[in-house]
Amino acid sequence: MNRILTILFFGILIVSCSDNKIEKKGFQVSEISEDEDGQRIIGLQIDSLKLETRPRNVLLTFNPEHRLTPIYKVNYDKKTKKSFIGSNAYHTNWDDYYEDGNNWNRNFMPGFEAIYGYNFVNVSHYNNETKTENKLFEKPVLIKTLYYPAFSKDTLNYEPVKRDFYMVSVYDEDSNKDGFINVKDLRKFYHFDINGLNKKALIPKEYSVMSSEYDSANDFMYIFARKDTNKNGQMESNEPIDIFWIDLKNPENVGKQYKTE
Repeated sequence: MNRILTILFFGILIVSCSDNKIEKKGFQVSEISEDEDGQRIIGLQIDSLKLETRPRNVLLTFNPEHRLTPIYKVNYDKKTKKSFIGSNAYHTNWDDYYEDGNNWNRNFMPGFEAIYGYNFVNVSHYNNETKTENKLFEKPVLIKTLYYPAFSKDTLNYEPVKRDFYMVSVYDEDSNKDGFINVKDLRKFYHFDINGLNKKALIPKEYSVMSSEYDSANDFMYIFARKDTNKNGQMESNEPIDIFWIDLKNPENVGKQYKTE
């Protein structure tokens, strides 16, 4: 019920943002000016990007010593000048996969909870044993989805599912050189170890992630991604779609399921 209320609140928030013409999702990373003809000029990168941010809450993971905190960009209503931040919304599997030996507790995939939110810009990792904190990303990014070890006791094929890593779908570069990091850029997909360190790209950098599917027989995640063939840094409908697979039992094991000819 709490997740349903969260999703409803998030939907209301986004509608409110749209009605009040709140700034578009994302943030500026380069100086922008206009020439004499009014054409936009993208200038120097803003080296000391400082966004006003706030933490949302603490996410409980399957591993008691590891806790996560989503960090959101502070936004301002242009009419009221009041500040607000996004709220966690959950990707859920409403057609929950129930058979003997399988219980995903309505998570997107067994063993993983998946959250998203408006102007979700970083994740803080905290280790309760070492009392240390670190951010997953050195600078603010625009997170599409965070996958983390589910707190629920999920099972797959009669076996408990225990994930010990994180995955993040994210816009982290102004790939189309328009001065902003936003949803018009290429979307990347990364793996982090259980301590929120050792970031590794799971999909090649010349691709932009579109969507995913789950294969319960193999415990694989399939990633659909467009290849930026014209190298303009943005995803376009006429560009080829390839499919990659990720072995969730060992995310170091990845490959290509389908390649557009």
